[in-house]
Amino acid sequence: MEDLLTSRATLIFLVANIALSVMAFSNDGLMRWGILNTRAVLQGKDYHRLLTSGFLHADPTHLFVNMLTLFFFGPVVERVLGSQSFFLIYLGALLGGNLFALWRHRSDPNYMALGASGAVSGIIFTFCLFAPFQLLYVFFFLPLPAVVFALLYVAYSIYGMRAARDNIGHDAHLGGALIGIAIAILLHPELLSIFIGQITQALEA
Repeated sequence: MEDLLTSRATLIFLVANIALSVMAFSNDGLMRWGILNTRAVLQGKDYHRLLTSGFLHADPTHLFVNMLTLFFFGPVVERVLGSQSFFLIYLGALLGGNLFALWRHRSDPNYMALGASGAVSGIIFTFCLFAPFQLLYVFFFLPLPAVVFALLYVAYSIYGMRAARDNIGHDAHLGGALIGIAIAILLHPELLSIFIGQITQALEA
């Protein structure tokens, strides 16, 4: 908890997500105004939705999962890279994920999406750059090295995008993850060397 209190950017995004999502749970007007929708953005030019949809969630469970993940990963990434870089990576991943989803569903005027998953994915994948072999406990009990989790995450997102059998925004997840990594490396080029160095060491061991 102390790490969170000293991580200003993480705390700001946590509070903003919780406050706006809880408000929208009982305010359909706010939800309709902020959700990502292809028709509203491409035809109505409601570009604010590319940002606002990332601070709204479908239900308390959706909100809890995203904020719990941000709670664990956010302070670590912010401590390593600094608040300004964290802020840019988070927002860049959010917008990048939504833009990718918008592009993929540009022919479907009824497509809608919401949630911070794209932004959170960008933070998780940035974490993988400097700590690829840190164990992540998926579902709280399954230990996986961060880099293995990242590879499985990408594979699952690509499969989900092609199969289109659920309501999960795989597009935003994948887009946010890749944009998050790209921004992190642009801001901190040394991360790529750190990642390659750790992977090389592991292969030679």
